[in-house]
Amino acid sequence: MGMLRRWERAIERWEHALYAKAFDHEPVELLDALRRECDDRAVVCSARRVVVPNVYTVELAVTVHEELGQDRGRVGEALTDALQRHAERRDYEWAGPLTVHITGAAARLPNGRYRVVSSPMRQIRADVIAPRPGRRRTGPRPSGGAAAPR
Repeated sequence: MGMLRRWERAIERWEHALYAKAFDHEPVELLDALRRECDDRAVVCSARRVVVPNVYTVELAVTVHEELGQDRGRVGEALTDALQRHAERRDYEWAGPLTVHITGAAARLPNGRYRVVSSPMRQIRADVIAPRPGRRRTGPRPSGGAAAPR
């Protein structure tokens, strides 16, 4: 366990260094904004099930967004990892696959630096959608046997 904790601390230090490089202000502020957005949008479905949005958009001031350049992907991954750990600690369930997008703000930002918005976006695969009971099957019948009684 000691080795695992050292790795976790090293990764957290790397994340903080990356945030500090990406943003002029304290990186904890942005992480807190992401966590707050996650917590504020949580929907309690039952005593054991709390669903939170899975798509987060971090809108940065245009100058900061441009300074990030190609590091946006790494910063987005680090923010996604931090948000994933937050959800695990709180036993949240994502509405779908978790993503954090970093974009430049098209409009004026309320604090002049960033804004965080979220939305639940489900991703449903076609192979998991089952026909509803009582619906007649359309299309050709399977070959190689007698038809099932109706």
